[in-house]
Amino acid sequence: MSTSKQIAFSRRSFLKTSALASGGMLIGFNLFNACKQDVKMPIDLSQLNYNDFNAFIKISEEGKVTIFAPNPEIGQGVKTSMPMLIAEELDVLWDDVYVVQAPLDTENYTRQLAGGSQSLRQGWEPLRQTGATAKQMLVNAAAARWGIEASECTAKQGVITNPNGETLGYGDVVLEAAQLEVPEEVTLKDPKDFTIIGQKTANVDIDKIVTGKPLFGLDYKEEGMVYACVLRPPAFGQVLDTYDETAAKAIPGVIDVITIGEKTRAHLEGDNRSWTAQISPSDKIVVIAKTTWDAIKGKKAIKAVWKQDSEAETTEFHDEQLMQILDGKKFRTRRKDGDVKKAFAQADKVLERTYESPFLPHNTMEPMNFFANVTPEKVHLVGPVQTPEDAAKTVSDMLGRDLKDIHVEMTRMGGGFGRRLYGDFVYEAAEISNKIKKPVKMVSTREDDMATGVYRPAIKYRIAASIKDGKITGYHLKEAAINGNMYGLIPNFFPAGAIANYQVDTANYKSNITTGAWRAPYTNFLASAEQSFFDELAEELGVDRVQLHMDLLENVKNNPEPKIEYSPERLQGVLKLAVEKSNWGKTSGEIYQGLAVYYCHNTHVAEVADVVMTNGVPVVKKVTCAVDCGIVVNPLGAMNQVKGGIIDGIGHTMYGELTFNNGEPQSNNFNTYQLIRMGQTPKVDVHFVKNDIAPTGLGEPTLPPVGGAVANAIYKATGQRLTKQPYMNNLQAEKVIG
Repeated sequence: MSTSKQIAFSRRSFLKTSALASGGMLIGFNLFNACKQDVKMPIDLSQLNYNDFNAFIKISEEGKVTIFAPNPEIGQGVKTSMPMLIAEELDVLWDDVYVVQAPLDTENYTRQLAGGSQSLRQGWEPLRQTGATAKQMLVNAAAARWGIEASECTAKQGVITNPNGETLGYGDVVLEAAQLEVPEEVTLKDPKDFTIIGQKTANVDIDKIVTGKPLFGLDYKEEGMVYACVLRPPAFGQVLDTYDETAAKAIPGVIDVITIGEKTRAHLEGDNRSWTAQISPSDKIVVIAKTTWDAIKGKKAIKAVWKQDSEAETTEFHDEQLMQILDGKKFRTRRKDGDVKKAFAQADKVLERTYESPFLPHNTMEPMNFFANVTPEKVHLVGPVQTPEDAAKTVSDMLGRDLKDIHVEMTRMGGGFGRRLYGDFVYEAAEISNKIKKPVKMVSTREDDMATGVYRPAIKYRIAASIKDGKITGYHLKEAAINGNMYGLIPNFFPAGAIANYQVDTANYKSNITTGAWRAPYTNFLASAEQSFFDELAEELGVDRVQLHMDLLENVKNNPEPKIEYSPERLQGVLKLAVEKSNWGKTSGEIYQGLAVYYCHNTHVAEVADVVMTNGVPVVKKVTCAVDCGIVVNPLGAMNQVKGGIIDGIGHTMYGELTFNNGEPQSNNFNTYQLIRMGQTPKVDVHFVKNDIAPTGLGEPTLPPVGGAVANAIYKATGQRLTKQPYMNNLQAEKVIG
């Protein structure tokens, strides 16, 4: 059981200033243990610039607390949940807390990004240390004024009390506290004493969101700003040949038509930076206008001729090429336990299936956009990006400017799902402003986003298992992915450690189509494939589906060196909880249930899908989800994340597909690309495992397993084993197995 504990840390990693022009105390903290240790405090505190800190809390003489949130807010709730950690240990009323988005600080931060569902997991102790340290300094100041030991004082809800019942508010002693040394040790609360963590807390931006206040990148404006729309190649593998801008320039409101591309190509060719999207070798045509609508009209009026790039990778025949890769021998082995070949050779039977998934766009509700103003003094960048530090470094290199000249401010994002990890839209805005010498907002249309974006790669998995004497003796998983599946397969996830002979191999097929991270990278389809396979394997063995997983997890527990990342006990726990809460195996004959259990992004999840047949069509009516993500910091936000992941997963599992013809996307808006509709959204019943373990991710882990749960339920309802997504497009085409 977790209890309160002493925390020791470097004084140099905990920054404080003793006076502000407005009075009070400003405390900076080492978020994610990522502050550089040689950062010096500014000498002239009256000229203090908040950019000199990673993130900090400000306590006013009135006792109000402002918490500056450094991480990009993409809808995952970190702008609310991370400040909750500080406020809990600071011991203030949440109603007295104000949260403000901090800008990028490239001097002090090493991890200021949104991705991987890691924010709360990484910040759990550092953020709590920050609040606890500030609280201790305030208590020490009050004790000094009273002439007693700090241990004799208590602090609660922003008020310090001595043994005689006398009280001082935080604001009463904040200036005195700022003069004190930072304590070397602080005590963190026992989880049983939490008053903010674990409480349903509304999004700190909710009022602004529902009333339409400026929050998002598209809302940002500056005096003298112009707008830009970019015309990119209509097909991957094409480059600009010629163009005629006469009609565009004749449109009222259009200021100019230019081309860009030289600087991005020169800098990014051969670049290996992890969050840099593939950059087209083509020049791009840019329409500069007084309004967004003028720029869009001007872009449509451009008469451009595009030609095939002779050096481009192929953009066709992905299905055939991926299948050839699966049938070939050019694989990279990611993990090899035992001898799979021997297990297969000695097997009574080998079960093998191939699973297929298509390209998927990100479809963020807010299209890509960014503001840039390149001047001799600085490069000012504002907008929604998941990787602001990388964007700043790239723009710095691209324009040949010192990194200290690059100033990035982050807005709230209208969706990301991995698309805004890639800063191509930032580079475009910076290159445009650098060329026209004006502040500019680059705005993409929905069609731009879908047709010239970054996509989840098309992937095929081939899974085979050997059976001997009614037991699974071998397991071989092969992945063939367009451009590779970002990190490749995760070889230490389930069923690693559960089967003695276990092998994971990967290969890729290079394409000029831009691919990258998509919500729950590398597991978003893998979970569906593996959990569908295990359902069929249980049927082949003639064993209960739940018991098969429980037995395999027992094998892991009995394995002296399993080399795994997941917890078999925690997976068993969510499996038991999902079975209990879903009424598994006890539903009426009209409800067909499918099960999936999975671990990713440090979180353990089990899901049961209830499917009914309506007019001969399978309909997902309910999903029961059990989640072990450790301590739930904000139950309201956590519930939204779980439900959002499941609904998004069902939508793309059932309907999502982007196809190409000669490198040209065949869908460019929602009239031809189907997202899940309101009427297709099932009820989602969520249950969290209660424990005192540090929190883990929630933005992504509930999406991957739902595809398997739905496929397994549809099999029970129709007798069809679905191996190709989207399921609704391939339901009738699938061969009945049985």
